[in-house]
Amino acid sequence: MTKIKDTDYMTISTRIRAMENKLLTRERMERMLEAHTDDEAVKVLSECGYGELTELTHTALDALLAQARAALYRELRSAVPDPGLVEVFQMKYDYHNAKVLVKAAAIGAEPDRMLMEGGRWSPARLRDAFQRDSLGDFSEPFRQAVLRARETLNAGNDPQRADFVLDRAYFQEMADTAKAVGSPFLQGYVRLLIDAANLRSAVRAARIGKGPDFLRQVLLPGGNVDVSVLSSGRGADLAAVFRAGPLGEAAAAGAALTSPGSGELTAFERLCDDAVMGYLAQARRIPFGEQAVVGYLYAREAEFTAIRTILSGRMAGLDSDTIRERLREAYV
Repeated sequence: MTKIKDTDYMTISTRIRAMENKLLTRERMERMLEAHTDDEAVKVLSECGYGELTELTHTALDALLAQARAALYRELRSAVPDPGLVEVFQMKYDYHNAKVLVKAAAIGAEPDRMLMEGGRWSPARLRDAFQRDSLGDFSEPFRQAVLRARETLNAGNDPQRADFVLDRAYFQEMADTAKAVGSPFLQGYVRLLIDAANLRSAVRAARIGKGPDFLRQVLLPGGNVDVSVLSSGRGADLAAVFRAGPLGEAAAAGAALTSPGSGELTAFERLCDDAVMGYLAQARRIPFGEQAVVGYLYAREAEFTAIRTILSGRMAGLDSDTIRERLREAYV
């Protein structure tokens, strides 16, 4: 197999630099926040290439974002030399849908409302295959994880254990795919995601008094920080463990929140996400290569979240300062 070079990404990199001009910048976010009416806030999205939102409801917003997400992955997956680069970002929707299907089957509920577009496989295709017990056409790690999660839940175990099974498979498949793509930048992104997930788990475990046995169940291998270092269960050590890496500030904030009743996790969660954004923002300094695609995909995912945060906040009657506190750093 011919090794893919950074120059193979030259055309798509050029396109992405132009597409970045339509991203939801901090200035555009502020205009949405300070708009006098919902109609004014929604109009900002037209500058970002979104379709018309004729009414601001949760259903209409979900549909708008689902359409944009599906179009994004459809376009970029066909435009990059190795579709695995894009699939790393799509996997979270597949595994989300797997969780929905497994839990819905266990309680006899209808899953369709909770299924999300954007994965490697359409929700309808995945649902039909799951209900027919015919997952042979899907990736082997995914198929095996769904079977184990279903067995775990059917055995009467805590639904959280089924989530652990699927989460572990999700991060492992991401890491394996990033390695197969051969991009050190993409691999670094996945390792940082694993570190952030483990940091969150360690903080939450400490807050509810869970020790090493619980941590060994939930911590994920493959990050920059070894699982054995984190499984001691000593929340106060987190700041020291992560000090030298991009999650240093988040870990320091998390370490101060490891006691029950020590405060809200909102700022800590934002710092974790901002650390990932900080890593990916490096892509903007690289003229061409897979880094441009990786950075842009994460920027769009962050954009979807920001749009939902702002517009859902407005629908809930929250003031602009309250919504602003929940927003993450922008890519541009």
